[in-house]
Amino acid sequence: MSHIIPIALILFAIYSWYRTRQKAAPNGTGGSIRNRDLPKAAAELGFLPGEQLDTDRAYPPDPRITAVREAVRAGNWQAAAEFLAEAGRDWQERDRRSSVLATEAVKDDSWLLAWRKERPEDADVALVLAESLIYLAWEVRGSSTARHTTQEQFAGFHRILDQAREAVAAAQALAGDDPCPFIVEIPLAKGLGYPHERFEEIWAEIVKRDPHHLAAHTSALQYWCKKWRGSYELAESFARSAAEKGTPGQLLSVLPLEAYFEYEIAHDDLEQDEFYKRPEIVAAVDAALVDVAAAAAANPDDWRIPPVRHLLASLLYWQDRYEAAVEQFRLVDGYIDTVPWAYRGSREGKIKAYVEQRDFSAAQVVKARRGI
Repeated sequence: MSHIIPIALILFAIYSWYRTRQKAAPNGTGGSIRNRDLPKAAAELGFLPGEQLDTDRAYPPDPRITAVREAVRAGNWQAAAEFLAEAGRDWQERDRRSSVLATEAVKDDSWLLAWRKERPEDADVALVLAESLIYLAWEVRGSSTARHTTQEQFAGFHRILDQAREAVAAAQALAGDDPCPFIVEIPLAKGLGYPHERFEEIWAEIVKRDPHHLAAHTSALQYWCKKWRGSYELAESFARSAAEKGTPGQLLSVLPLEAYFEYEIAHDDLEQDEFYKRPEIVAAVDAALVDVAAAAAANPDDWRIPPVRHLLASLLYWQDRYEAAVEQFRLVDGYIDTVPWAYRGSREGKIKAYVEQRDFSAAQVVKARRGI
């Protein structure tokens, strides 16, 4: 989803937890699988033990990002300027890099202020400043649902968002054909409650600049969800329309999967084993498998791919497609800070949710291969 998707910066202030249920081991040939056999099966297939999983990243660390973080923490704004400029007109990479810098500025913005002082009309610094204010606002608000957020948090949240709105407008005035200053307005639209007509205006500015920007679509899907400014029907309609306009390799087919996931976690009485086996969801998973394979063939190091694989692995698990699930788990094992595991909040919660599904899938594959 996240870009440093991460994903905590794209899925702003949604749920801090995610329900996972231990799937009952099926009876039939070979009988049920005992819980103590699950880690053995995972180890047999080469998976890492839970304690070795990285819960802070969705994919292996990028040396360039590590280097620029160290540089700005030392006050080197020139390194930040060079890092962002290197993205050129690759808008998805520019979006990712501005997010990295904005996240650092929330912690300490002295280098950003120095950059702005030296280059007050620089579109790059304007973008990072606007994005950092939005991130700061969401940090003040916290990640809890509205009923668990204090009035003081809300007051600080809206005060900073008002400042961010001015910074976003300034960045957009310098944008030219760069979609990024408009993309960063999406969380502003959620937080300030933009009406649909206003949001459509922002969206039009984005798609005319980059019609297939994955992070923009993922963020926009959140706006259309019921928990923000839309409904389940609007979210699914947006997701399906976007996926239909994409071609294999652009990864837009993940959007319906995200919409189904959002629907599922919002309904406590919904049975995942039944819901995710619906024909339309099976078909959506199949389309996403084709999409991610094309993206990987074009660029196996594409940082957008791992979050898609994680969601695919989970849905394949719920669909009892264990061989396919294990293949996705194999390709991402080690770094798990992304949907659906990130919804569990704590390190322990992420690991537990991930390992339950991965290890159960592994055990089923081991059983099948042994013919038992």
